[in-house]
Amino acid sequence: MGVSLTRCVVVTHQNEKSFTFLPVMDFISSNAASLSPSLTLAVTNRAKEMKAKGEQVFGLAGGEPDKDTPENIKQAAIQALQNGATKYTPSAGLPELRQAISEKLKRDNGLDYTPDQICVCSGAKPAVYSALRAVISEGDEVIIPSPYWVSYPSMVQLCGGTPVFVETKAENGWKITADEFADAMTPRTKLIILTTPHNPTGAVYTGEELRAIGEVAIDEDILILSDEIYEHLIYDDAKHVSIASLSKELYDLTITINGFSKSYAMTGWRLGYSAAPEAIAQTIRLIQDHTSSNATTFAQYGALEALNGDQSFVSDLREEYDFRRQYVVERLKAMPKISVVEPKGAFYCFVDIGGTGMDSLAFCERLLERYKVAAVPGIAFGNDHAIRISYCTTLDVLKEGLDRLEEFCRKA
Repeated sequence: MGVSLTRCVVVTHQNEKSFTFLPVMDFISSNAASLSPSLTLAVTNRAKEMKAKGEQVFGLAGGEPDKDTPENIKQAAIQALQNGATKYTPSAGLPELRQAISEKLKRDNGLDYTPDQICVCSGAKPAVYSALRAVISEGDEVIIPSPYWVSYPSMVQLCGGTPVFVETKAENGWKITADEFADAMTPRTKLIILTTPHNPTGAVYTGEELRAIGEVAIDEDILILSDEIYEHLIYDDAKHVSIASLSKELYDLTITINGFSKSYAMTGWRLGYSAAPEAIAQTIRLIQDHTSSNATTFAQYGALEALNGDQSFVSDLREEYDFRRQYVVERLKAMPKISVVEPKGAFYCFVDIGGTGMDSLAFCERLLERYKVAAVPGIAFGNDHAIRISYCTTLDVLKEGLDRLEEFCRKA
């Protein structure tokens, strides 16, 4: 059911007032009017409604770790709060946190960013949006490999840019190639968005693949937004490579995005960051000055502990998710009418459902209503022949959910 937006016009005449209600859709900006609801949130909300009615739902749609934030991180934030960390920080973040991020990027990623090139944001999502705001002008084109994370196109549109989708192929591991990148470019191309490890496919780009893509970007002077939020959740022989580390030319073209949500189970803390060439970093900071100001002060102390404290949680989380990943992939490969490319990172499987004859929305609606299993339709990510399954849930939920999915596929 749609929402009717109205405005009230008050007309006064000889002590009498009349009220006229008129549509106000004309007042909505064209950029905002182009937005679509998030299907990932829609599925999650529907599953929550069913649970609230007492129905048992097996959630395979989640996008956050099922673990709690490590105790040392929570205690650091609690202590900061008790010590009075309730005031503003610089809009770019605590100096000591930006210093810790600088050291982390050097240590883990081979990236040499000064603290002044780093901006701490209220989540990696705002970090992406502020970065796009800093560089995208009306009419600029942004190349987005598809499948894509659901919010990229909307963010580009809000900035006045035009998303240009490049369909990737399962046989290429759901990764854009340098040739596909080059073929998609026009004189209006300003930026390409790369995500590695990837949501929703779990793809991880190799250094050689990134170098080839980077050479095209260098030749055409195209900016790169590199979203690396899943960098620590990587499996088998895959290795995370930051594209900005591959050459000085790529460093000068790249905005690196990261955060604390996935690796440290801090989704609700809303903490992310960008690292960028100096002029872009200064612009991101100005945007944050005039929009969100600083990320929550005492939460930043938790992030500082996350970087400087015991890292065993990260390795344990990766090991646990790797075990679940292998279980889920083995189960999926044995099911009829579907197929999957084994993910090498993140905590998702992108499952081809073409053999069922259903589009992704119909598949997920029937799966939820008939079998009480929540998955995300691939149309949310730009591919209507697939669904996304998350394995960041318990083995009991995975087993029952996959049992029900298999029965659904057999009867489809």
